[in-house]
Amino acid sequence: MTNWAVSLALATLAMAAAVHAADVPSPGETQLNEMRATFRAVLPDVEKGNWRPAEDAGATLSQYVLWPDLRAAYFRAKIRTEDHGAIESFLNEHGILKPARELRYRYALHLAEEGRLDEYFQIYQQYYQGLEIAKLDCLALQAELAAGRQTRIVSRGLDLWMVGTSQADECDPVFAHLQASNVLTADQFAARYSLAIESRRFSLARYLSRPLDPSYRLQADTWQAAQDDSRAFLTNADQRVDEDVDRRQLVYATMRVAYRDPLAAHQHWNLLKDQFSFSAADRHAVSRHIALWSARLHLPEATGLLSALPAAASNEDSRHWLVRANLLSHQWAEVVRAIDAMPADESSESEWQYWKAVALRELGDTDQADAILSRVAAERSYHGFLAADAIGAPYVLDIEDVSDNPAIAARIAEIPGVVRARELFHVGLEGRGRSEWDAEISVLTDQEQLQAALLAHGWGWHSRAISTVASAGAYDDLQIRYPLPWQEEFEQHAGTAGIPRSWAYGIARSESLFMRDIRSSAGAVGLMQLMPETGRMTARELNLPYSGIATLTDSSSNIRLGTWYLGKMYSRFDGNRVLATAAYNAGPHRVDRWLPDSGSLDARIWIENIPFNETRGYVRRVLTDEAIFHWRITGRERRISDELPHIVAASNQAGAN
Repeated sequence: MTNWAVSLALATLAMAAAVHAADVPSPGETQLNEMRATFRAVLPDVEKGNWRPAEDAGATLSQYVLWPDLRAAYFRAKIRTEDHGAIESFLNEHGILKPARELRYRYALHLAEEGRLDEYFQIYQQYYQGLEIAKLDCLALQAELAAGRQTRIVSRGLDLWMVGTSQADECDPVFAHLQASNVLTADQFAARYSLAIESRRFSLARYLSRPLDPSYRLQADTWQAAQDDSRAFLTNADQRVDEDVDRRQLVYATMRVAYRDPLAAHQHWNLLKDQFSFSAADRHAVSRHIALWSARLHLPEATGLLSALPAAASNEDSRHWLVRANLLSHQWAEVVRAIDAMPADESSESEWQYWKAVALRELGDTDQADAILSRVAAERSYHGFLAADAIGAPYVLDIEDVSDNPAIAARIAEIPGVVRARELFHVGLEGRGRSEWDAEISVLTDQEQLQAALLAHGWGWHSRAISTVASAGAYDDLQIRYPLPWQEEFEQHAGTAGIPRSWAYGIARSESLFMRDIRSSAGAVGLMQLMPETGRMTARELNLPYSGIATLTDSSSNIRLGTWYLGKMYSRFDGNRVLATAAYNAGPHRVDRWLPDSGSLDARIWIENIPFNETRGYVRRVLTDEAIFHWRITGRERRISDELPHIVAASNQAGAN
């Protein structure tokens, strides 16, 4: 090991053991901190293709573990103008590193763009052949065609053709060749057309119909009509004939109508199923779909529709929603009956055992109910906590700390991928660091993963500590799984927003596992996963400067904006933490639609009937996490049931708009 790596390993062990004997860093830490600061300073220029700052800092950085990352960043920026020999030399030296692998991918594509297909093909054969990446495979087939080799063009080309979705543009020359060579016949077009129809890619289907009989285009147009105006399509069902395609189109249109208006879909279906010879599978699928959406939309007809499903049409989803619908209507005997009718492995789950106990209590069977609740209360979970509340039992909050093993920790700290991951985290490249960490940790034993989790926790890299300790099955180390980072910021900003710090922590953990840089597929950013527009709006309300993503990935700013927005939801829903939590996840206007039309509803039942699986799980998780964070912060229990006021009708929501 180099001197800096020795220093890194020693510093890692010290941090894992939480030993900070002095405020002044050790010489090794001083060197590392200088390297990190210099790396962060030069990286923006390097990413723009300016190597001079890195060159000037070479004395500090040339032995730094992330020096190859700078070189890779520079080559990515200059890939169109940099000498190919320099890039290839770098790849030969550092090819196993992730930044080099990313560069190699871009370099390969660049070679193809320049028309240097032979060179591209050499890289493809060594690194990408067999991975079945359509874009790369099609470029390789172009290279083989250019070289006069056609051994794979038919077999692989047809594989790429036979999909129900659009392929990469790089495949167009391959498909053109196959068509010109009469390999792509009308049969192949018809086969792919069918796949496109099955995938509901009707525009692609219309394109594929061009060399086929006009009836194919007409069929694609009919499918499009079934999608564009499903109600009208069902209203005009008498224009359809009792043939396979027509029946499939009617099934599709009925299911689309059911998303918005399951009762209208039910009316249409009652007529259609007597007019057309649908298969048993289609009849079951449509009936189940209608029943499920009636339950998700909280229609009073849901219990009847779900109960009427034959056994062959029932599945796990319909069984669960039957319980929920009966809870909503307070049909306690039916709740018990529906749970008992589940397969044993389903009905034994804590969620359904809890609700069975609630129903039994309502029916007067307290002895059986309390026996069930006692078993469920032994779990550290949402329903376990609710069960404990019901019988006045303490929450299961026992901690079993992961034991230090310095020898194993030292070995893990020296793993090159772990060393790189740690440095990537410390210089703010957390996403890259997570990727490298996860790759290294995945091959470790459970015992090694536990020590890795301790290391990450000591560094303050909480997302990896939480995921790694869970991967090793150590669910009882609550200090690692429920850390308290940014305590000053959470305390200050949650206090300003008028919300408990434990709640804000629960939101942040559920949203991001405390990842500062993370972005969701929907565009939410940072610790508390704020949408950029929400961040902008909230910053304006607080009269704070706002720089978009840069603001949202700054931990302090994100916590300030996120807690304020959470407090705003809290006020909007009249101090109801359940509704505010749901609104934070799904949006306030959706929550408005989910409120009862009149009267009030037990919050537990309202949560159980949230239509979105994601939001239902989110609310449960946040409530559970908040209880644990409250205990972590204060050493005292806060009962979930104390935070579950009744859900009142929309007209009674003081803050509703």
